[in-house]
Amino acid sequence: MGNRLSKISTKTGDKGETGLGDGSRISKTSTRIHVIGEVDEVNSWVGVLSAELDKKDPHQVILSQIQHDLFDLGGELCVPGYKALAPSMLEGVENALVDINESLPPLKDFILPGGNKATSYCHMVRSVSRRAEREIVELANEEAQAGNEVNPLAIQYLNRLSDFFFVLARDIARKDGGQEVLWKSRHTQSKDA
Repeated sequence: MGNRLSKISTKTGDKGETGLGDGSRISKTSTRIHVIGEVDEVNSWVGVLSAELDKKDPHQVILSQIQHDLFDLGGELCVPGYKALAPSMLEGVENALVDINESLPPLKDFILPGGNKATSYCHMVRSVSRRAEREIVELANEEAQAGNEVNPLAIQYLNRLSDFFFVLARDIARKDGGQEVLWKSRHTQSKDA
């Protein structure tokens, strides 16, 4: 493969437009560009989480795969009509989610983001994934009105990703004797006092 980005500062976006993978130009405020940015942010937070975990942590394999999948999703969004996601990508996240969840006790309380850095980063990925999912649903609705389609697998993938990172946060919080941070309402706290 040749140089894909030989010139980083092109100045072609100085007037508020950006180029898509098919050569067309659109406003940087378009829903499509918002979604691409959201997916990029999810990927960045996955990278932060990965950097926080030990390099030999068994979760590194799925985190790396998720980052590659998210890059494929960004590429798919960058070229209207192009499909890069495959059902096997969704299955990979689903299988990892099920595997991790099987080792966890039943959830009886709401969990607050926190406990340790890695758990907090999981919750950041989870919440940003939800935001990206909302944006991609909006894009899908816009495209449907124009007679086009956004790959339904993209919405499913982001939905499952947020579930995965919730379960991963629970798993990481419990490692090395750690605990999940449970929510207590002020109403309940005042009764306990």
